Amino acid sequence: MPIQIVRNDITKMHVDAIVNAANNKLMPGGGVCGAIHKAAGPQLAAECSMLGGCDTGAAKATFGYDLPAKYVIHTVGPVWHGGQYGEKEALSSCYKESLALAKEKDCETIAFPLISSGIFGYPKKEALRVAMDAISSFLMDNEMMVYLAVFDKDALSVSKALFANIEEYIDEHYVDEAKLLDSYRRRMQEEELICFEKGAYAPAAAAKAVPLWDAELSDAASPDGNLDDWLDAIDESFSEMVLRKIEEKGMTNAECYKKANIDKKHFSKIKSNPNYKPKKNNALALAVALELSLDETKELLMKAGLALSHSNRFDIIVEYFIVHKQYDIYEINEALFSYDQPLLGGAIE
Repeated sequence: MPIQIVRNDITKMHVDAIVNAANNKLMPGGGVCGAIHKAAGPQLAAECSMLGGCDTGAAKATFGYDLPAKYVIHTVGPVWHGGQYGEKEALSSCYKESLALAKEKDCETIAFPLISSGIFGYPKKEALRVAMDAISSFLMDNEMMVYLAVFDKDALSVSKALFANIEEYIDEHYVDEAKLLDSYRRRMQEEELICFEKGAYAPAAAAKAVPLWDAELSDAASPDGNLDDWLDAIDESFSEMVLRKIEEKGMTNAECYKKANIDKKHFSKIKSNPNYKPKKNNALALAVALELSLDETKELLMKAGLALSHSNRFDIIVEYFIVHKQYDIYEINEALFSYDQPLLGGAIE
């Protein structure tokens, strides 16, 4: 199952387990830890007192008590001392040990805070990268829905250089929707005027000037052919193109849907139904996973009845990464989150 970044209060999430960024004594503290203990009630602290503490990088589980979650998995993140004292390895271990414990408890869903990024001082950008690497590595061999709960988009701010590059790309390519509509109306009016001057019925003639699709038709599907001839010449579907590209890339189905941050059950729908029509964020997630060029991405979207639009910031941001051949879906999602846009993959259909 995929990773979803959500702006949410972790104490209110209805998942099998939530992760507590705990201290070594497993006692109520500040920040996320204090909020979890407060929401769970005094029984949580009572159970924690019997666990004998927890080492940095390790994890221990308790019941959730008054929380919506069945379990609380307590893990102790490292304090940041500049990155030269094993902080990265310890932080990675927090995620790995917590996920292993969740699997042992038969959890299907789990929510993490961004461990060590608060009072422990771990830089948020580096903390996020460690989290994504550890979680995605686990999900390559396991099925679990993993949420990363953050309070604000600043927690996942992209680097200044990348932000500047995306901003520049948006400025160069963004077309205001109202201007786009005005331009279309002017073009249609011009078409109608030309048709009228030639004595043709304007609306019908103008409509003929707008092609339904750009794909080349076979000889059988010529303008003189009947409807059956046209239907016989139908192009491959979205699902068929995805499966063909997986084979061409030498990937397995599992490698593709995991790299796309897509659920196994969802991918099974795509595989089993040649006429499946996905949501745009899942279609683009597959394009990223398959490392398609921009032209190939547009072709894949067209087969699902979708398109990239320069009046849509979401589309432009994803296009930026594809044009620059940057296919790390988690980096793309960090950027999308920072711009308050939907994320790639993870959508339930």
